[in-house]
Amino acid sequence: MNGIGWAVKELQDGNLVRRAGWNGKGMYLLLVPGSKFKVDRAPMNQIFAPGTEVEYHAHVDMKTAQGYVVPWLCSQTDLLALDWESA
Repeated sequence: MNGIGWAVKELQDGNLVRRAGWNGKGMYLLLVPGSKFKVDRAPMNQIFAPGTEVEYHAHVDMKTAQGYVVPWLCSQTDLLALDWESA
């Protein structure tokens, strides 16, 4: 039985994780490391001047059952779940 702490450590170690209870096939989480980049395209150049260096903070994304990659936010259910596993 693995909890959220285990899942976070796995992500930090570069591994993919998922919940056994997720219904969608092929769903998993990945840690996107932080980076810096210079603004050179929309929509960022509508907010920042072109060439502005932006620091992109590390965050967790989810690969959905439909194949999209989207930002992920932990729910109360995910936070307390004990069915985390390697993907």
